[in-house]
Amino acid sequence: MMSETAPERLGPMASSEDGEVEMCQAILPCHANHLGELSAGQLLKWIDTTACLAAERHAGVPCVTASVDDILFEETVRVGQIINIKAKVNRAFNTSMEVGVQVSVQDIYTGTQKCVCIAFSTFVGKPAGNEKVHLKPIKLWTVKDQMEYGLAAERRRIRLCHDNIFHNLIQDTHIIDGIACGKNSNAMTTDRSCVKSIELVLPPHANHHGNTFGGQIMAWMENIATVAASRFCCNHPILKSVDMFMFRGPSFIGDRLVFKAVVNNTFQKSLEVGVRVEAYNCEEWNKGKPRHINSAFLIYNSVNNKGDLMIFPSVEPTSKDDLRRFQGAIARRRIRLARKYILTHKEERSLSVDWDKTNQAYLSYTNVVNLTMLAAKSDWEIISSMDRIKAFVCEENDILSVMVEMKVKKRPEQAFLLLSDLQLRPSWDRHYLDPYILALTSVTLASVPPLPKYLRCETRCAGFLIYSDGPRNCKVSYYNQVTSNILPYIAGNLTGWSKSMEETASSCIQFLESSCE
Repeated sequence: MMSETAPERLGPMASSEDGEVEMCQAILPCHANHLGELSAGQLLKWIDTTACLAAERHAGVPCVTASVDDILFEETVRVGQIINIKAKVNRAFNTSMEVGVQVSVQDIYTGTQKCVCIAFSTFVGKPAGNEKVHLKPIKLWTVKDQMEYGLAAERRRIRLCHDNIFHNLIQDTHIIDGIACGKNSNAMTTDRSCVKSIELVLPPHANHHGNTFGGQIMAWMENIATVAASRFCCNHPILKSVDMFMFRGPSFIGDRLVFKAVVNNTFQKSLEVGVRVEAYNCEEWNKGKPRHINSAFLIYNSVNNKGDLMIFPSVEPTSKDDLRRFQGAIARRRIRLARKYILTHKEERSLSVDWDKTNQAYLSYTNVVNLTMLAAKSDWEIISSMDRIKAFVCEENDILSVMVEMKVKKRPEQAFLLLSDLQLRPSWDRHYLDPYILALTSVTLASVPPLPKYLRCETRCAGFLIYSDGPRNCKVSYYNQVTSNILPYIAGNLTGWSKSMEETASSCIQFLESSCE
């Protein structure tokens, strides 16, 4: 079922509703996998169809998919349920436009609706001749329209900067050296995950322009990626998110499409599969000269028989190509984390709790317990390594945490006394030079009410753990569960734009070692 908003004649500015399209589908067994769940490939077809029609509704000309990214699957859809797919143009740039797609699932018995995923597609108009199609801007009617309009520009900036950011992260050899040091005896190669498959493009696979339907290509790519992931983990993988589908060129009826997939890297409870698509016409097929038309990176996890997420073995690169893919996966994961928390971070409720002398001991005990539990997590992943400093991140239940580990030539008891005195912190942490107060655990004091001229940041869980590392040395580890207040200070580190965490840690080491005992 497909419905469109009522057509309306507009001036040079088109309303955001002008490109809005809605699709409803009842999930039948033919749409499901062996578990009775909606196939991700089928869902990708419907997403691409709806997004394309929304783009064409706005542009007034045929449109083609340039890329699809930022798809995070939050809910499983099963046979018998109903899904609703809404797509609209968030922003029209000069020759391209971003289409936002929201998918929800409805239970027919209770009427309850849940979000399945949100996707962002980039489309361009298909010109009749050689000239590019220039798009009209959209008109903003609501606050949400304005928010999406602004975020679309930020997402576009990240897409355009993606290659530069990616290459900068790849060239950061400290990151790779730090991770390579973490290999263990359980590491395994990805050779058994290599998959190669071929498809012949037939008329049913074409879109209404005569090209191969982009949604069909994405479905084929998802299928082969799932096979690669299952071969690696020897279990049924679950598609968690799509990093990016990149459409580099068209293919046509009669083309032979060769799909190649392999696991690039693992990250504790997730793994990345890379897929490459090459197209051949008859002449190219005989000469062995392919056209590289698509690439994609898909993220999977898997559950054991108890329903818990599996821990994947680490990957051991055995060739230059393995190492290239291994490093690329690390860089893309850092970009994904930054993109996710910069662009989709939600407003938080107040984290502070009321403090008075009666609950002082309880709050202190709870804070220590939370910090030690955070430090004990096994999912820490190194993102940077330099002389005496290592930085890690950990993501769990959509909460991002950071850890900075420092090797300090100072006895642990001395380091503890210096770090526990927050009045000394501005001497080594430049972030404390700003006019705001930050506690290791945020509390609300009646005697210190918020003031308009001060910026008050709240902390969920933060602090230091200090360990002895020899007679006169110690290891200082700083932890912070990231909140929206803290995110701006670490966003650059995630993408490689900044080294502020390492610089602050270096200042901390200098402060501790230069202080008199």
